[in-house]
Parts: sequence; C-alpha cells; structure tokens
Amino acid sequence: MVALLWKLEPATAAKHRLYKRYLDAWWPIMLQPNHTGYRRPRVTYVDAFAGPGRYEDGEDGSPVFAIERLLTHSAVGRMNLSRDRVTMLFIERDTARWRYLRELVVSRFGPLERLPVRVEIRNADAGVDTEGMLTELDAWRAPILAVFDSWGNVNVPYDLVRRIAGVRSSEVITTFGPNWFSRRETLNTDLLDVVFGGRSFWQPADREQRPDERWRTWLDTYRSALARAGFAFQLQFEVVPHTGQPLYLVFGTGSEKGVEVMKDAMWNVDGDGGMSFRDPRTRGGVPDGQLDLFAEIQQTDELTELLTQRLHEGRATVHELGGWLLCETARWRRTHARAAVTAMRDAGLVALTPHGRITKQALVELHPSRRARRDPR
Repeated sequence: MVALLWKLEPATAAKHRLYKRYLDAWWPIMLQPNHTGYRRPRVTYVDAFAGPGRYEDGEDGSPVFAIERLLTHSAVGRMNLSRDRVTMLFIERDTARWRYLRELVVSRFGPLERLPVRVEIRNADAGVDTEGMLTELDAWRAPILAVFDSWGNVNVPYDLVRRIAGVRSSEVITTFGPNWFSRRETLNTDLLDVVFGGRSFWQPADREQRPDERWRTWLDTYRSALARAGFAFQLQFEVVPHTGQPLYLVFGTGSEKGVEVMKDAMWNVDGDGGMSFRDPRTRGGVPDGQLDLFAEIQQTDELTELLTQRLHEGRATVHELGGWLLCETARWRRTHARAAVTAMRDAGLVALTPHGRITKQALVELHPSRRARRDPR
C-alpha cells in the first residue's frame, strides 16, 4: 500500500526553499502590465505531481506553500489578484492523496470558490491529462509556469513541453529524483520516446558506458530536449543537501530575465542549512566553506573549471564570458566574470589582450600552457 504521507527528504526541503524564493519573485513580475507583452496579464501555475500537501512531520507541501505565499505576498496589493487572472492547477493521481490535499487546502484557506484566485485540484494523471486540463482552463493564451516534480519517474510528454514553450513567457521546471538514473533501465522504452521526443534523441545517452557519467549524460540529454522544444535558455543543476542524496532540476525559459530571477533565487538560498547548487558539467564541485558568493570574490574550483571548458572552445571577451556564465551555467551570473578572469589571470591560467586593466572588451584566452589540457570527456 502506498503511504499517504512521507518524510520530507533534505533534498526536497532544499528544493522547496528555491521554489519559494522563485515564486516570490515570479508572481509580481508576471502580473505586472506589459512585462510579458500581454496588455492584461494572466498566468497559470501548474504543479503536476502535487502530492497530499503535507509531510509526515507536518511540514507544508508545495501546493500549500505556493497558495499561501501568493495570498500573503508583500506585493499582493499591486498584483490585482482575481479568479480570471490567476489559475493554480494542482494534479495528483493517487485518489487518497488527492482527497487529503483538497481537504487540507480548504481547511487552510477556505472554500475554493471563494478564494481570490482560481484553484483547481484535480485527480488525474499528469503525464496524460495536463494538456487537456490546460485547454479546458483556457490557459494557452497566457504564460504558464509548469512544475513537473515527479521525483522518481519523469513521464512528462515532450509534445506537452513543446506546446508550453510555444506560449510566450512560459517556463518549465522538471525534477529528476536521485534514483531515476540508476533505475532508468527498468523504464519502458516507449515512454522514453514520449519524454525525449523520439528514440534517436535518448539512445546516445543509453549507450554511455561509464557509470559515473550516466546521470550527467541523461541530464544533458533532457536539457537538449528543452532546447529542441523551443526554450531559448535551459539551466541544469544539482541540488546538494547537507545530508542525503542530491536531486537534479532542469529549468527552461524563453527570457534572460527568467534566468536572472532563477539565479537570484538560488543565491538567496545557497548555503542555507548546508545546501548548495552545483553545475552538473563540473567534476570538482565547490570546495567546503566557499558557498558564500565566493566571498567577494574567492575563486572556486567550479567556476574555474567551467570557464576553462568554455575557453577551450575559443577565446572570448570578458563581456561574452559574462553572458555565457548567465545563460549556460547553473548558478553563475554576469557579474562573476570579471573577478573570475582576474583570479585566473593571476594564477597563470589565462592570458588577456590588451594587458593591464580588465575591461568588458578585454579578450581572454587560455594560457598556452593550458590549452592542451582538455576536459576528460
């Protein structure tokens, strides 16, 4: 029998802190007139694997804190909340958990029909039914933020993700639980075709022979799927809790602003309770004690490794490296480029043209002694 409630895992708690920060910033931005190009903004938030809304020791689940933080937001007075402007859709397949969630939400916030925003709690299969429900709710004409947080089994159709990507200013967050990569062999290959958009897209990852690289290859394959679906920017990152197993998130957005907001949320919670974020493309990780915005600015192995990977592809200006850090790495911002280049120059890792003061247009390339050292992949 499937448990109705379960323990809140450290990685899930870490992820929830990220979601809270992100949603706190996302709501007022998306409901601001003209920000998304819509004259009268309206949005749909989807939690496709909602769960029962509570954990074994009483902690709030994502549906509860998502509703609560919206209704009690510091900017609620200027967001002009209404039932025709904001829809929150929560989907739970297990009937017992769905009933528990409905009762919990009503007990916390009152009857759903009286709330200032439209809250729909549906007993359905997210992988099968989400698209139809979004159609029923007339959601395709305005931005959608869809969170596909299935933990152990990613079964969200690629066609659904592609359709969401086609709606201006929409975003998706997909979670891969810690066991997905190790149990991938037990999944139905037809389901993988549905998730990745075809067998040819995921089979190269399936042929990865190095056990310690399989999870990284599969994660990058899903990131590529979001790019093919139409999301201009895709971030992949590892959420590392103080204890327990990590989990993996892939974020897709069509705007650089969305990337900036997500990274702001990461930095606001990075180091909280011992948690951290890592870029899956790095092997060295972040050394202990260097989780604090690299201490104004203390060099980290991760940033050095990422910039070295980028510079192996060719030289770039400091400005270009800043853009690459923002749009192509899990957590680094534009502002980290100058300090990182300074530290790498002082360590003899890179050469600059012209020499002297580091400007946005200074050209950076790997020091000749470093160019032959390629990434082990």
